[in-house]
Amino acid sequence: MKFQIQHESAGRVRLRAIQYSMSMEQADLLEAWILALPGVDHVTVHERICGVIITYRGEREELYKRLSRFSYEEASEETHILSPNSRRINREYKEKLVFQVLRHYGKRLFVPAPLRQVINTVNAIPRIWRAGKTLLQGKLTVDVLDGVAIGASLLTGDFSTAGSVRFLLGLGETLDAWTHKKSVDDLAKSMSLQVDQVWQMTKDGTQVLVPLGQIQAGDRIVVHTGHVLPLDGILEQGDVMLNQASLTGESVPVAKRQGSAVYAGSVVEEGSCVIRVTHSAGENRYDRIVRMIEESERLKSGAENRAYHLADKLVPWCLGGSAFTWLLTGDTARAVSVLMVDFSCALKLSMPLSVLSAMREAGRHKMTVKGGKYMEILSKADTVIFDKTGTLTNACPTVREVVAFQGRDQKEMLRVAACLEEHFPHSVANAVVQAALEQGLDHREMHSEVEYVVAHGIATRIGGERAVIGSRHFVFEDEGAQVLPEDQAQFDALSPDCSWLYLAVGGVLAAAIGIYDPLRPEAREIVQMLHEAGIGKAVMLTGDSCNTATAIAKELQIDEYHAEVLPEDKAAFIRAEQEQGRKVIMIGDGINDAPALSLADVGIAIGSGASIAREVADITIAAEDLRELVLLRKLSQRLMGRIDRNYRFVMGFNGSLIALGAFGLLPPATSALLHNGSTLLLSMDCLTPLLAE
Repeated sequence: MKFQIQHESAGRVRLRAIQYSMSMEQADLLEAWILALPGVDHVTVHERICGVIITYRGEREELYKRLSRFSYEEASEETHILSPNSRRINREYKEKLVFQVLRHYGKRLFVPAPLRQVINTVNAIPRIWRAGKTLLQGKLTVDVLDGVAIGASLLTGDFSTAGSVRFLLGLGETLDAWTHKKSVDDLAKSMSLQVDQVWQMTKDGTQVLVPLGQIQAGDRIVVHTGHVLPLDGILEQGDVMLNQASLTGESVPVAKRQGSAVYAGSVVEEGSCVIRVTHSAGENRYDRIVRMIEESERLKSGAENRAYHLADKLVPWCLGGSAFTWLLTGDTARAVSVLMVDFSCALKLSMPLSVLSAMREAGRHKMTVKGGKYMEILSKADTVIFDKTGTLTNACPTVREVVAFQGRDQKEMLRVAACLEEHFPHSVANAVVQAALEQGLDHREMHSEVEYVVAHGIATRIGGERAVIGSRHFVFEDEGAQVLPEDQAQFDALSPDCSWLYLAVGGVLAAAIGIYDPLRPEAREIVQMLHEAGIGKAVMLTGDSCNTATAIAKELQIDEYHAEVLPEDKAAFIRAEQEQGRKVIMIGDGINDAPALSLADVGIAIGSGASIAREVADITIAAEDLRELVLLRKLSQRLMGRIDRNYRFVMGFNGSLIALGAFGLLPPATSALLHNGSTLLLSMDCLTPLLAE
């Protein structure tokens, strides 16, 4: 496909696709395809002018070369569009707003006054009817207030005010619906499954790693411990324990056996399984649930719920104030002026928009927040707990050394280790697989079904012998592996600078793999910055040895640390902190961190970590820089500051309008205009970036 370059600058280019017209479906496909290219940070496609704006990193020539090979046919086969309705939503609401404004002012300019009165009366009937139904249900909500205000204006012959109030209410509702849908759509995209490749079971029984987009209904895929189910299907082989928190909200694992239906978004906590796919990507139950996320209570923070309850509680006071004004003055205009103002619109509109806008802003900084309440808790948290490996240390550990015992070959031992580790999502496992890849070692399956022991290691059988790989505790204490006397000196000489992964075959140590896991360059700085941001206590919990933990804690100036801890120990520590009244943030990346992430007041997972960690966590951050934690803390605190300011403004400004209306200083139409105008301006302010303030 050909593109015309319209403007170029460093890291940004504006193009025009050379085609007569572009449909919304084509625009969605092109945008998703370009966004998936290496080095591309942001893409905007304008379908009406066939325009494309790309923000990127890297070589411009390489980007152009890739774009020149684009075709809609090939892209549709390899690209999965998460939300095909986003562009349609924007167009629908833009056109709806324009139509509302043109209809209202066109009616004023071109329709005779008597006919306008009839139109305003007819158009007011639905709102009056809604108010009557609400009253019959025994409720006093803002619908009643709006219906009474419009009805009172009609009864007093003020048809112009009735029409203006109805127009402003409709305009506000349209903006509310548009902003909410757009915000939720952006949030749904960020919370969608981040699975690019899956293990496919071929007809001859071998496992092949293939792109998710190639999987069709009827194919068989293999899902191992700690991995997320990317597609809906039927469990064909294996018994597993599934964590379905993303679907049901319950974190207790559920047993699934052959013939059971399983759904995308579930995470395998124990066991491995073969699934026959029933729906291809984009057609499964999890994607449908994500698209309906606006119905989830997880979106609502405590501040939002308080705003909703307060808004409804104030409605009877507004009605009572209007009635009291009429009884004192006998002036219907004054009473209607009081009715024109309510606290509900501003409170119910501005609070959710503030929260959703903050969540979208977090998404732009590569932070996925699953609900507004987590930002509220994060702003008040006083304790942060770090896992070490993959969190405080580099997200990409490397194999520094392979030591073989019993006279075995080093490369063969690395090949065996990679064959076992490739099935499991952990930074150390990735390092072993990468080391084998760099040495050109082919590690095709040579073992029986593997068993993952959380926080310990992996067990299987090779050539009829039990083979285990994992921590010192797992291999030597739990499994009882021995070091041959002739290998003892070599074993004792293992460097203390590395974290060691041990491989034993037939109960005897066969190899030790030295993993170099350097601290992140920003690790010390982030601990200090969190203290400055109001976090009183920083803790490190690690399964590493005491010597390693002590050295790292001293270097990072950690307040408290515990070494050689198991997953249940991390959870117990968090529970003890919470019992002391602390608000706890837990940050981790591995399968062994999942219980602690679930239990913490706010669980934060590193994006490059295990699927189960990302699924059970409340917030996911990218792996590039831990400074995002401070950014998130600042964003959360500024969100709560904005919400507090909104409360004060709504109560003060609307209270003033009610008082001015009651004293006859503001006519009803002016009260309605100022009230609705202030609500819209407040809502627009809620959408401005918090970090720019």
